[in-house]
Amino acid sequence: MRPERLSSHDPWLSVGVVVMATGWAKDGAVQEQINASIAEAVKLARSRIAHGESSTECEDCGTEIPEARRQVVPGVRRCVACQEAEDLVQDDAGAINRRGSKDSQLR
Repeated sequence: MRPERLSSHDPWLSVGVVVMATGWAKDGAVQEQINASIAEAVKLARSRIAHGESSTECEDCGTEIPEARRQVVPGVRRCVACQEAEDLVQDDAGAINRRGSKDSQLR
């Protein structure tokens, strides 16, 4: 892209100001969007990590959670079947479209 010079009657021309076509975004806006998306994804992932004492019964269906699962997954709250169902729901609801692009909405 070639810089565009101001008209000869413009006072800024005397100091050598060059105007670049940047659109509506400020410098670094794309990187800021990328950083914000990554930060949100990390926050979401950290919120999904189980912590604390494990439940003995599934909070959704009430079935007993096997001891082996409680030892392997600290803070577990759901049986395998209910956790898989919850993961599917979370995967469908987790997409964030910051740019408003139709292409990014069509998955």
